[in-house]
Amino acid sequence: MPRGRDFFCVKINNMAQIDEIINSRLEKLKKIREIGWDPYASKYDKKHAISQTLESEGEAVKTAGKISSLRTHGDITFIDIKDDTGKIQVFFRKEDIGEGPYGHLELLDIGDYIGVVGSVGRTKSGEISIIPTEYTLVTKAIRPLPSEWYGLKDVETRYRQRYLDLLLNKEVRNVFNTRAQVIASLRKYLDNNGFFEVETPILQPVYGGATARPFTTHHNALDHDFYLRVADELYLKRLLVGGYDKVYEISKDFRNEGLSRWHNPEFTMAEFYWAYADYEDLMKFTETMLAAIVQEIKGNHKPMYQDQEIDFTPPWPRITYTELFKKHLKMDLDDINSEEKLQKVVAERKLLTEKVVGYGHILDRIYKAHIRPQLIGPLFLTDHPVDLRPLAKRRQDDPTKSAGFQLLIYGAELVNAYNELNDPVDQRARWESDMAVGERGGEEFQIVDEDYIEALEYGMPPTAGWGMGIDRFTALLTNQHSIKDVIMFPTLRPEPAAK
Repeated sequence: MPRGRDFFCVKINNMAQIDEIINSRLEKLKKIREIGWDPYASKYDKKHAISQTLESEGEAVKTAGKISSLRTHGDITFIDIKDDTGKIQVFFRKEDIGEGPYGHLELLDIGDYIGVVGSVGRTKSGEISIIPTEYTLVTKAIRPLPSEWYGLKDVETRYRQRYLDLLLNKEVRNVFNTRAQVIASLRKYLDNNGFFEVETPILQPVYGGATARPFTTHHNALDHDFYLRVADELYLKRLLVGGYDKVYEISKDFRNEGLSRWHNPEFTMAEFYWAYADYEDLMKFTETMLAAIVQEIKGNHKPMYQDQEIDFTPPWPRITYTELFKKHLKMDLDDINSEEKLQKVVAERKLLTEKVVGYGHILDRIYKAHIRPQLIGPLFLTDHPVDLRPLAKRRQDDPTKSAGFQLLIYGAELVNAYNELNDPVDQRARWESDMAVGERGGEEFQIVDEDYIEALEYGMPPTAGWGMGIDRFTALLTNQHSIKDVIMFPTLRPEPAAK
């Protein structure tokens, strides 16, 4: 049982108990105002981070933080406060701060923010502490925190109330610190290699750049529907038409798709486009860049993910799409080269449970269901059928195959890259073919973007393009099962309205 006013280990089990605590704190709030305190200060002149105070023994400090533990024993009170740099104990004695201010400590609760002025020393037990001469209430918390003793374990609550997750689970903050490092390292690497960072539209009159269903919104003043971008690709390539040789963007994209451990409707992508390069150049660049980032962040090339070592040491193995189907499913795609033949194999071997139309779309469903989950990687998967890549150039030696690759790690696509199709006639034909699949019942397909076709007609140099999911890469480096654990506020089903 807790001693004195130590609520650190109290578990709040029901709404009635929470309501009782909230009402008690509201009563304290009245008393706080009656004695002239401002319970919601506009500013506090915090001179030292808590990490600094921990290294300032024998010195005067002025700091502030959130109360995480409060224990009263007669004329002494121990309060732990923390900020984003650390936690320290504050050792209050009535003889140091006076009877009145000491008595007002009873108005404080776990979750409140206080400012403290004093000197740093040690208690009899040897714990480094602030011995205050004065303190100030900075913010009064009305709602009690979930107990740190029991933790915040419910997954949906952690995602929905990420602020509590960050307060109570230190490892969560470390995950998001790593995410920030990933983005900073990627940006630095691209900048140092001559790429120019740009911004492209989120609201687009025509969606494109990926085979995905878009979100639709309406612009009232223009009385026109727009789409949230599914990819940055088509606008970035317009910039190569405009004369840039190397451009990149790190941005939010939006796809109206299902939720899974690797999918969230709102996600972060890094895309770059490199004139005069091809996908072979991109594979070498990808190995070098990602290995350097992994080394910088993890200190080695072999991070653990789900009890499996992922070895980023270059070079990485390569396998073609056709070889993969032969190896895992004993299917020769050079023979099974039409939708009719493929549908027959699917039916005979019961490879899919739902009906899918379009040769490329059927292959993709088979691959994702039966092959990709088995691939640990890092592995370059090359030479996808052209039907799967409406924006990719054909291989010169085999026009049925696209000149590009995917980087696969632990059953997920991390990078998608290819030689960009810059033939406007072929591009239109590819899009029209994809739209025809949609007319036959295909769920996801790309559409003709006339403005982009016109841009290609002005001429785009040979270009290689590359895209990587930041969320997936971060999940791999932080050993998180789901990308929801590396997205601050992942998309969740709305809570039902209170009755």
